[in-house]
Amino acid sequence: MVITSLFGLIGYPLGHSFSKKYFTDKFDVLGLSDSHAYTQFELPSIQDFPTILRDNLNLKGLNVTIPYKQQIIPFLDEIDEAAARIGAVNTIKFMPNGRIKGFNSDYFGFQQTLLDWSALAEFKSKSACVLGQGGAAKAVIAAIEDLGISVVKVSRTSMDDSVGYDSLADLLPEIGLIVNTTPLGMHPHVETFPPIPFERLTSQHYLYDIVYNPLETSFLRKGRAQGAGGTHAGLAMLHGQAEKAWEIWND
Repeated sequence: MVITSLFGLIGYPLGHSFSKKYFTDKFDVLGLSDSHAYTQFELPSIQDFPTILRDNLNLKGLNVTIPYKQQIIPFLDEIDEAAARIGAVNTIKFMPNGRIKGFNSDYFGFQQTLLDWSALAEFKSKSACVLGQGGAAKAVIAAIEDLGISVVKVSRTSMDDSVGYDSLADLLPEIGLIVNTTPLGMHPHVETFPPIPFERLTSQHYLYDIVYNPLETSFLRKGRAQGAGGTHAGLAMLHGQAEKAWEIWND
């Protein structure tokens, strides 16, 4: 068996990732297991990325996760227009001409889950707030805004374009959707959660956590206990962005 098409995931740490199993199962279903494989490249530093390229000449595509969705950009030859607008890359394609191009499939995966969620009609008329300022947050913000929903950005400290968690309580009456894009609650730190004022949540608030391991995070569990209108876990977004990545690699 000769692996002619290698795919993989770069990030640090990678213990939480489902991507390897997802794509390995996909290759098996498609009858590609003899020529295609998916592996994990746990990189303590993004400066190790050139070593991955040098040691794996059969690479055809990569996924990128925390904390490198923005740090990877200087290593790329090209970047897709949508990814450039978002300012983050989570999918890399090795082009036939030898160039390396970055894309963002988080945008498509997240937006499709909102369109498929019956609660969209309930919160679309209000603002959304996005917790976190990383690469995933940028894709989520763009996807929400492109649906015509205004976004309040929330981070640990107030900045020019965002508010701090301590300001969120006063804004909740105007908010319908709250999206966690931080790693808080991700395995193995499953008891952590963003410090939002859960006691102020009502049935008008819908919580979405892009964390998918565990499927039910403390953020979602606490929101439901306070009477939130509904919750959405991150696994469907993972599947959506993975399928978009597969499309990009094979386009």
